[in-house]
Amino acid sequence: MLLLFVVLYVSVCVLHYWRRSCPATNWPLCGMTPDLILNAYRVHDFATDLLKQSHGTFMFKGPWFANMDMLITSDPANIHYILSKNFPNYPKGPEFRKIFDILGDGIFNSDNHVWEIQRKTTMSLLKHPDFNSHLEINIRNKIKKGLLPLLDMVSKDQQEADLQEIFQRFTFDAICVLLLDYDPETLSVDLPYNACEKAFTDAEEALLWRHVLPERVWKLQQRFGFSKEKKLMEASKVFDEFIYKCLSRKEDAMGNEETGLLKSLMTTFHGQTGTSGDSTTFLKDTILNLMIAGRDTTSTGLSWFFYLLAQNPKIERKIREEIKKEIGGANWKCLGVEQLKGLVYLHGGLCEALRLYPPVALEHKAPSMADVLPSGHAVNQHSKIILSFYSMGRMDWLWGEDCLEFKPERWFSEGGKIKHEPSYKFTAFHAGPRTCLGKEMGFIQMKMVASAIIYHYNVEVAEGHEVCPGDSIILQMKYGLKVRLNPISQIKN
Repeated sequence: MLLLFVVLYVSVCVLHYWRRSCPATNWPLCGMTPDLILNAYRVHDFATDLLKQSHGTFMFKGPWFANMDMLITSDPANIHYILSKNFPNYPKGPEFRKIFDILGDGIFNSDNHVWEIQRKTTMSLLKHPDFNSHLEINIRNKIKKGLLPLLDMVSKDQQEADLQEIFQRFTFDAICVLLLDYDPETLSVDLPYNACEKAFTDAEEALLWRHVLPERVWKLQQRFGFSKEKKLMEASKVFDEFIYKCLSRKEDAMGNEETGLLKSLMTTFHGQTGTSGDSTTFLKDTILNLMIAGRDTTSTGLSWFFYLLAQNPKIERKIREEIKKEIGGANWKCLGVEQLKGLVYLHGGLCEALRLYPPVALEHKAPSMADVLPSGHAVNQHSKIILSFYSMGRMDWLWGEDCLEFKPERWFSEGGKIKHEPSYKFTAFHAGPRTCLGKEMGFIQMKMVASAIIYHYNVEVAEGHEVCPGDSIILQMKYGLKVRLNPISQIKN
C-alpha cells in the first residue's frame, strides 16, 4: 500500500511538472487530443497559446491511429518560405482538395494549370478599366437603398440589430449583383430568408471541423449524412441550385443585354473544363469561390472593425472627423474611390481589425517533397502544416508588447501616410503568388460601408452581449454582433 501511494504521488508530481512546462500534454495513444477537446470552444486562441509558448512553431500530436499530427506555425520566416520562397513545393495538394471538396476547381482549391487559368481570368476582370466605377456604383446603390433604410428603421425603433448579419446580407447582395447580374435583395427592412445566403455559414463551420476531426470520423458523418457533414451536403446543393439558376437566367437573356461581368465570365470560360470535364461546372466552381471571397471576408472584416471601434470611442470620433474633413460641406455620397484614399485613419483602423481578426484565420499546407523550414523543423510529403494567421497578430515579438491593442496609428509612417507591412507579416490578404486579387476591391467596399455608417451613427455593442470567434473556417462571431445605433444628428457635442 505504501509503495502504491509513493508511485501515485510521484506520478502526480511528474504530471504537474510536465503540464506546467509544456503547452499541451502528449498522452499515450490519444496524443494531445484531450487538450484540443477541452479548448474546442476557443480553438484559435488555443493555437495562439501553443505558439506563444513554443517560439512560433509547434508540433501538435494527434491520436496514434488517426494521422492527425500537425505542425502549426505563425513564424513569418516559415510563412514567407512556404507561401513565397519555396511556393512550388507547397501546392494546395490532394489533402486540401479533400477537405475543401465543395470548392471544386475554383481558385482557392486549384493548382498548376487550372489555378493559372483561374488567376489570369480573375485578374483580367478585376483590372478592367470600368471595374472600379462599376463596383462603386453598385456599393453606393446598396448602401442608399438597402443599408441606410434598414439602419434608420432600427435606430428609430431603438431596436438591437445584429450588425454581422446585416454585413453578411449586404456583401451577399453586392457580390451577386457584381458576379451574377442579380440582386437577391436579402438586405431590406424585413430581412427575408435566403437559403443560399445562410448556407455559407453552415459550410464554413463544417470545413473547420474537418481540420480538427480525424478524417475517418468526418468521412463517416458524410457517408451517413449527419452532424456538420449533413449541413455541408445541404449547403452544396443550395449553392448549385442558386448559381445554376442565375446562369440559366443569364443565358436566356444573353442576346438582349449589354456585356456584363457574368457574360464576360461565361464567354471566357466557354470550353474550359478543369478536372470535372464540364465547362458549366467549372464556371460554377469559379463563381462560388469568388462569392465566398466577396461575402465572407469583407463582412467579417467589417464586423470585427465595428466591434473594436465600439470599444474605442475616441478612435470612432477621429475617423468621423476625418470623413467630414475629406468631404468638406458635402454629403457622404461624394466619397468615391479617389476620395477614399484620403481616409488614412480609417484605413489604419481597418488594417488593425484585419491584423487582430483576419477573416481567413488559418491556411492548410502540405509539401510535395521533404523539406526543412527556416525554423529548423523537418517536414515530409505527408506532413500537415497549419499556418495560423490569427496567431500572428497576437505575437508580441512580432508586433510589440501592445500587440493586443487596437491602434490605427500602428499603420502610419512618419510622414502621416499609410505604412506598408510585408505580406508574410500581415497575412490578411495571404502572401506570395496566391496573394488575394480582391484586396483593393475589399478595401473599397469596407471603406464605403464604414464611412457611411460612421458618418450617420454611433455604434454601441448591446449590453451583456458576448462577442467571440465562432467555430468556422472564416473568423465570424459566434453569436453575431448585437448593437444599438445612435444617430449622430441627435448626439450633442
